[in-house]
Amino acid sequence: MAEIVGWSPTEQQLEPDDVREQISVGVLLPNGRLAGRSFASRAEAEAWARPEDGEQVVEFNAICDCDM
Repeated sequence: MAEIVGWSPTEQQLEPDDVREQISVGVLLPNGRLAGRSFASRAEAEAWARPEDGEQVVEFNAICDCDM
């Protein structure tokens, strides 16, 4: 296994991510499907979505079906 010289992880880097906090933003199309692209932010999704055509910006967790 390769080692990075002069680097040691912090406590925060060693803690696993909480999957409940891994929220994605997407655009729900009128046919009930998500748009086939990803968005870096809710603002980007809102700029891309066309609400006048029935599209909705949604937030979801693609990893688990847990309460948010």
